[in-house]
Amino acid sequence: MSQIAGHLLVQCLIEQGVTHAFGVPGESYLAVLDGFHAHRDRIRFVTCRQEGGAAFMAEAQGKLSGRPGVCFVTRGPGATNASIGVHTAFQDSTPLVLFVGDVASDARDREAFQEVDFAAFFGPSTKGFAKRVERIDDARRIPEYVARAFATAMNGRPGPVVLVLPEDMLTHTVEAAPLPRVEPVQAWSDPGALRTLRTLLLAAERPLVIAGGGGWTPQSAAALQRFAENWQLPVANAFRFQDTFDNHHPQYAGDVGLGINPALARRVRESDLLIAIGPRLGESTTGGYTLIEAPLPRQKLVHIHSSAEELGRVYQPALAIQASMNAAARSLEVLTAPPALPWGEWTSGCHADYLANIDPANGGVALPGPIDMPAIVHTLQRLLPEDAVLTNGAGNFASWLHRFYRYPGLARGHKTQLAPTNGAMGYGVPAGIGAAIATGRLAFTIAGDGDFLMNGQELATAVQHGARSIVLLLDNGSYGTIRMHQEREYPARVSGSALANPDFVALARAYGYAAERVDTTAAFEPALQRALAHPGGTVIVVPLDAEVITTRGTLSAIRAAALQR
Repeated sequence: MSQIAGHLLVQCLIEQGVTHAFGVPGESYLAVLDGFHAHRDRIRFVTCRQEGGAAFMAEAQGKLSGRPGVCFVTRGPGATNASIGVHTAFQDSTPLVLFVGDVASDARDREAFQEVDFAAFFGPSTKGFAKRVERIDDARRIPEYVARAFATAMNGRPGPVVLVLPEDMLTHTVEAAPLPRVEPVQAWSDPGALRTLRTLLLAAERPLVIAGGGGWTPQSAAALQRFAENWQLPVANAFRFQDTFDNHHPQYAGDVGLGINPALARRVRESDLLIAIGPRLGESTTGGYTLIEAPLPRQKLVHIHSSAEELGRVYQPALAIQASMNAAARSLEVLTAPPALPWGEWTSGCHADYLANIDPANGGVALPGPIDMPAIVHTLQRLLPEDAVLTNGAGNFASWLHRFYRYPGLARGHKTQLAPTNGAMGYGVPAGIGAAIATGRLAFTIAGDGDFLMNGQELATAVQHGARSIVLLLDNGSYGTIRMHQEREYPARVSGSALANPDFVALARAYGYAAERVDTTAAFEPALQRALAHPGGTVIVVPLDAEVITTRGTLSAIRAAALQR
């Protein structure tokens, strides 16, 4: 059957199981938008307010589903705005396909209106944005390019793919059919390497697992849990992958990332066998490559990762295993453990350290002001449903969730944490909205004032598309993380980090959200109860003293320590 290429492209997405595509409309892909209209009973185009927000929503869907999130933007400014989501997907190992409407073929290479060399801008590299960047010049090959994009995004280390769509190509009449749904390939662990791993385990006295990265499913997380239980191993989660292993499990040791529990940091250094399953062991997880020393760790390191290019790239492991997470975890759970293991006290000690860290009494300092953030997080723990999706962007505000919230773990059936390991501000609000649209689950977002203002306009997207998210907005009148670093490096010399903010309650209400301000800890629980009962979205604004800058100390203490140096 003959049809225009833009309609064929939408049919290819439907064949790949895509139910939602996020984007900002542009004249460069009107034929695709018409295809969404033609197939509106099977796929939904979610109209966003800025391409960065749209790309974050697609990235969130990719994290939740394990299949590529889909985003459509127009050329030039649209694509460059979306690049923040592509970079997030790259560093977070999230499957994503970004479609970019481009200049027509007869205008190419003339610096036409909004023309960008996308291969150069997004170009694949170990330091860059996308796993693959391709331009579809022949409409008959759309099914081939789309299927390859989905395969590339999911296979090996998951990540983003960019497909460029010339405007005139999308209007060509074509006779072609979508290719079948692509499933990711499973790379299995080498049996000989598994035997070596068992030998290393039998020789260890203080082993520790660090789990995280992309590619996990409820099935692989459950298999990881069985492996850990068989061998009585303590398990820590990598930076912002805190839902990989159940935080309530008696073998959970905490998260290895920014603001790490000092006791867990000591455990990592004291371990004699580190088994990293899934994380790429980036700067945040390794304490700037010092917690685990590069390139040769003090501990024996077993690194299991889905990408051969990642193994040995930074660290020289004692044992490297290339395997996808589903295959790796299922391989590990069949390793037979001996009847008795020598590290029982070590494992229970790791968990005791974690429990001590989430006890607010162990904060070590009295934080000023009428807001008790550990108590607020405890309220969230009691009242949010177990399958709620918790999202955040970048900023010190996120540390309250990271330290005190206990994620239920992917093995229970749901991914519950969406957080950017690349430290992208403005991620939490659109990620929560995208999650709510794509899954229907409750999305809870914690945001700082600076973080919120980067993509707060997507509240309009939520209202338009019937999404329900709750946003806890901590307003301290500053870019708090930068202020903290300024006080540490240039004490009492504040520059560029102060914010003059709008009335956030009025702003949220203008978008169609319910909103209220909470000035005391006691007032938070009733406000949250009202938000949970409300059928639409809610913003709860909590003014926070700028002194309350971390979970462990104040700005004044940081400044005083710096002045004494």
